[in-house]
Amino acid sequence: MKASALIILTFFSVLAMNVIGQKSGYPKNNPIELGKVSWLRNYNEAIAAAKQKELPVLILFQEVPGCSNCTKFGNEILSHPLVVEAIETCFIPLCIYNNQSGHDSEILKKYNEPSWNNPVIRIVDHKGLDLVSRQPDFRSMSKTLASLAKGITASGHEVPTYLDLMLEEADARENGNLTDVYFSMYCFWSGEKEIGGLDGVLSTEAGYMHGQEVVRVSYRPDRVKLADLYQKAGKKGCADDVYGSVRAGENIVVKPAGPYRKDKEDKYYIYGSAYKNIPMTELQKMKVNRALGTGRNPDIYLSPRQLGWLNSANTQSHLSDKIETVWWKS
Repeated sequence: MKASALIILTFFSVLAMNVIGQKSGYPKNNPIELGKVSWLRNYNEAIAAAKQKELPVLILFQEVPGCSNCTKFGNEILSHPLVVEAIETCFIPLCIYNNQSGHDSEILKKYNEPSWNNPVIRIVDHKGLDLVSRQPDFRSMSKTLASLAKGITASGHEVPTYLDLMLEEADARENGNLTDVYFSMYCFWSGEKEIGGLDGVLSTEAGYMHGQEVVRVSYRPDRVKLADLYQKAGKKGCADDVYGSVRAGENIVVKPAGPYRKDKEDKYYIYGSAYKNIPMTELQKMKVNRALGTGRNPDIYLSPRQLGWLNSANTQSHLSDKIETVWWKS
């Protein structure tokens, strides 16, 4: 009787562990250098899968165990949930260790890749031919994302909107093309909705400054001039005064910024919806908030796995959280 009970208990324990592992969404036994992507380890299997599924192969040449550069690449870029989703759904992921003999060494020589090297990404077709230039810049999220986007396009597929948005954010941050200003107005909820639709704006946030309702606007000065942004926002009643430390242009006065306090109902239209439970990037939050506020479908800005959160039992708001911080914990 005790033996039978032990067998039953063991069965359900293993079953529970499998369910938990599936729910977490990434392989628990991955070396840190591989991030949270589920990789194939055999080149021929990857090529066959690429032909069957009509997808390109993304080859990661990686040192495992590796140096700090390798672990950083795995911990950061290869662990971002949207990067993981793009690699797993738009490609056949294949990892080749650059510091081992046998099959790995053969593929390394086939592509003339050096051994004991920093991470390199190559994207090839089902014949093993390069679709885009090799990507050796392991420190750059934007260059990695750009390589993914080019590989998807070169294979005849459409780049997902969520990947385009992420690339735009990463490019702006890495190249220092991001400036903050504060626009005062009568209603910051309407302001977020309207300003969120202007070209060159990457994020908005509702708050208070100098006793006024304001929207903090992060924009790309290489895409839009402050004077033009002010004029367009003003036409929508969303730019009474401008605060910040940026240099004023023609026909615009920028006043000194003061203490700022974020509103508890920032992203008002998301705040009152089930979309608040979905972890998103800042640009996604802005786009989704505007879509909800204007009665349009916000789903086009989100990935399929993000949309899966709408149907989950999770009811915790992630509106103020960073997607890379909370995704794997939930």
